[in-house]
Amino acid sequence: MASRSDLPGGNPHDDLDAYLGLPRDEAERRAREHGWTTVRSLPPGAVVTMEYVVGRLNFTVDGGTVRRCWLG
Repeated sequence: MASRSDLPGGNPHDDLDAYLGLPRDEAERRAREHGWTTVRSLPPGAVVTMEYVVGRLNFTVDGGTVRRCWLG
């Protein structure tokens, strides 16, 4: 498992670029194994709130593949 942030409830230390190109299911599984508490997969162009949630990892998934990955 990847190391987690030193702060309680913080984001895990992870290479977000490593998720790009992965199949959605594999990316979600990897994110949870690396300590992300919430993993959200969204279609391209999805309307989302701008609230930042510590511990959440977001994916844009197109054609079953992760195209974008960001925190919060």
